[in-house]
Amino acid sequence: MSQSYDRGLVEDFGRWREFSAGMWAWVFHKFTGWVLVGYLFTHIAVLSTAISAAGQAQSTIASESDVYTMVIQNLESLLVVRILEVGLLAVAVFHILNGCRLLLVDLGIGLDSQDKSFYASLVLTGAIVVASVPTFLAGVFG
Repeated sequence: MSQSYDRGLVEDFGRWREFSAGMWAWVFHKFTGWVLVGYLFTHIAVLSTAISAAGQAQSTIASESDVYTMVIQNLESLLVVRILEVGLLAVAVFHILNGCRLLLVDLGIGLDSQDKSFYASLVLTGAIVVASVPTFLAGVFG
């Protein structure tokens, strides 16, 4: 007979305060991974709706009046899409940096400083995202 273990209620939000940096790194890594998978499917769906330009004449494509180019231009003109792109960058950069951190930990490098490397990946993600905001928002307001 197996022994049961009382893990508490799911609604017991006080448990989140007990999470260590390693647990938060795991939660963020899983979350960013699922966001990236969701983005991949959304990206494929949007591009597949605009792919009818492939059958058009080269002159239509060159004049940028094909469906694909118009869909992309319309999406890029929306401020919300630009903000979502900044969010996508943040998700992708954190996922990459945390993945590299996990790779090093799996190789036995930096085992004693896992918390510091997690915080460093957060700070570096923030710095990269803040530095890239002007590039992403260029041309939206003009």
